[in-house]
Amino acid sequence: MPRQIETEGRSGPRYLVAFEVRAEWDGPEGFHVVSEGTTEDVGPEGTLVHLPKLLPDVGSRVRLEVQGEDGQKLNVIAEVLRIERNPGHPLAALQLLGATEEWKGLIWGPAKPRLTAPKPVIDDDEDDEDEFEPVN
Repeated sequence: MPRQIETEGRSGPRYLVAFEVRAEWDGPEGFHVVSEGTTEDVGPEGTLVHLPKLLPDVGSRVRLEVQGEDGQKLNVIAEVLRIERNPGHPLAALQLLGATEEWKGLIWGPAKPRLTAPKPVIDDDEDDEDEFEPVN
């Protein structure tokens, strides 16, 4: 999956990656909400998540479970910084409230794009012209 990097004067680069998430919080009327979605991007101290059903309120705390690239899950507590109530793609910006070293090691670090050199082409034949002789 191709990944891109975003920076906007934040604590570090944000990597565009879709990790599965499960968010839990208590709604304003006291009911417990569980919502599943995906990350849009991850940074060293937070994430932007797409939660298709319900969004938490700005300023509330969310228990977030993120499944990393290798399938390992990390549970963190985050504060909602902002929400985008786009009906087609609702988003919540979350700031971690601790566990940032674990986050960096299990989620943010592995999300970093990897640049690899193309594999070299090995040509065992010194003279390829002899292989394709015209047919008379």
